Amino acid sequence: MGAVMQHETHSGHAHHRTHDHTHEQAHHHHAPAATWAMAAQATLHCLTGCAIGEVLGMVIGTWLGWGNAPTMALAIVLAFFFGYSLTLRGVLKAGVGFKAAVRVALAADTLSIAVMELIDNGVIALWPNAMDAHLGDTLFWGALAASLVIAFLATTPVNKWMIGRGKGHAVVHQYHH
Repeated sequence: MGAVMQHETHSGHAHHRTHDHTHEQAHHHHAPAATWAMAAQATLHCLTGCAIGEVLGMVIGTWLGWGNAPTMALAIVLAFFFGYSLTLRGVLKAGVGFKAAVRVALAADTLSIAVMELIDNGVIALWPNAMDAHLGDTLFWGALAASLVIAFLATTPVNKWMIGRGKGHAVVHQYHH
């Protein structure tokens, strides 16, 4: 923040006072520029972990003959697990301790994975007959692929917004150097 404005009213007129902060304080609170390319890259990273977990969960649940709810629950749990794991792996490679790396992964990915899973599973749930498709059905794979594409498109603006505020994958990028 470069300056804070305070408004005072005196006889119907507004007087403004500004308080200048040091350059260091202003720089400390400055969020990184968030580009669509950065957001897309962060979303692809998230999509990779989510897709691994989602596909694995759907395949396992379908193969075991589970109902829709337990299959979807397994897919969601595995999507979060693999999404966090990919981020955790990169942060640990940067030399960050395990507890701190877990905190970074949780902060960086939770909202992104949650939005992705909400959209992905919502599409599958609403797609006619997709929940009843079997592994050998084109509908199973087509609905799953389409749901991941739609989830990517819906999650990219969320990641752009978060990166622009110094959150989400902006937190992870400091460990990639």
